[in-house]
Amino acid sequence: MSIVKVIEVLASSDKSFDDAAQNAVTEASKTIKNIKSVYIKEMNANVTNNQIVSYAVNAKVSFEIES
Repeated sequence: MSIVKVIEVLASSDKSFDDAAQNAVTEASKTIKNIKSVYIKEMNANVTNNQIVSYAVNAKVSFEIES
């Protein structure tokens, strides 16, 4: 039986929501191993002068715990 743990990560990008999600996984992978999935719980965009200047995601990252 495998055990999966879930952490919540906030990440951003000045390029896209996809890039922000990848940043969440990349940063999480620096301290955890065996990442299995990422669930995007929320997405936000910051706007200045009628232009989107950054994208942010609230992501749940799931990873398997080694036993």
